[in-house]
Amino acid sequence: MDFNDIERLMDDFKKSEIRELEITTDGFHIHLSKNKTPFLPVREKAEQPAITAVEEDLPSAPKDIKVEGKFIKSPMVGSVYLQPKPDQEPYVTVGSHVHKGDVVCIIEAMKMMTEIKSDQEGIVTEVLVENEDLVEFDQPLFKVVRG
Repeated sequence: MDFNDIERLMDDFKKSEIRELEITTDGFHIHLSKNKTPFLPVREKAEQPAITAVEEDLPSAPKDIKVEGKFIKSPMVGSVYLQPKPDQEPYVTVGSHVHKGDVVCIIEAMKMMTEIKSDQEGIVTEVLVENEDLVEFDQPLFKVVRG
């Protein structure tokens, strides 16, 4: 498959009602998913566990500490861009008020740019990533408090 075939396949997948697609042929593998939970490939059972868990007495976190705010998290793996173009201002900064649906950053994965929108309303109190950082699925990007 060349790049144009892959692009066409991805466009057709977006338009379809299929939730998940996986293709493996002659050294090529692609997995597309519209599901919110990450894809976890099935692994064969190991003969013996590679790591043995050791129980230790670890100090527990104080129970009276209340974590204020919520996080806007990455819905995918890729490179994060905090501004639309290198010479433009960031989408949001500390102190910015965001509404549900506001674009807060862009994540690039496989040469595809995806706008990441806020799923909550509030004031950004922390930007937890740097521009062009690699981010993981469900990694917190911004901390937001109601405001």
